[in-house]
Amino acid sequence: MTRAKNLDMVAPDDMVETKRELRNEIVENKVEPAMVKDINKTKKKKMVAKTDITGDLNDRIYGIVGHTKHSLSSLLVNPHVFDFEERAAEEKIILVARPHWFTNVSWIIISILLVLAPSLLGFIPIIDDIPARFKTIGVLVWYLITFAYAFENFLSWYFDVYIITDERVIDISFNNLLDKKFSEAKLSMIQDVTSRVSGLGQTMFNYGTVYIQTAAEVAEIQFEMIPNPEKIIKVLQLLRQEEERETLEGRVR
Repeated sequence: MTRAKNLDMVAPDDMVETKRELRNEIVENKVEPAMVKDINKTKKKKMVAKTDITGDLNDRIYGIVGHTKHSLSSLLVNPHVFDFEERAAEEKIILVARPHWFTNVSWIIISILLVLAPSLLGFIPIIDDIPARFKTIGVLVWYLITFAYAFENFLSWYFDVYIITDERVIDISFNNLLDKKFSEAKLSMIQDVTSRVSGLGQTMFNYGTVYIQTAAEVAEIQFEMIPNPEKIIKVLQLLRQEEERETLEGRVR
């Protein structure tokens, strides 16, 4: 049967089919592209808003702590030279803290004294009776022990870090090559943050311990002997405020 082109002459069944085709054409050519454009605009607005919020947050943190990104610094802000294996894929590191450099003075002095110790052997008369090759072996062993002592203390300072991300606070305690402790708490679980600076050295060089009380499994996390503890507290307060605002707005990092 040949379909008439004039709609007035179309059979009832053909009329229904024709209307359906016209409606589908309208949906395909007009409605769906408009919906796609609206969705794309909404996504772009959300991305721009998130970028603005992140940039503003970074600027405020820089304003509190300053720009410190050297890998050996005791404070690293938004570091690109640091990472840890437990970090989630989209988790962003805000700040990394280590014990203040002044805490290394004691083991550095001891290491220097240990290095100089073999030069004092000449003042001990009994040492002259020991064969030269045994003296050499003894000195080499002494220097090896000294190096191991200094290297382990350096590793303990370098990897004993306290991390603040956009989701949680983390304490990684590196006691030695075979002993590492990992503690964490979500930002939303933080209940109270205090600090303590005591003694002449801590007061002069402005470092101390930050105590973070949480409602998590770990009741308290301590950032020990870190520089500028008051600034760390301000950063945590800022992140907690941002966390609360995200909760109210229904945003997810």
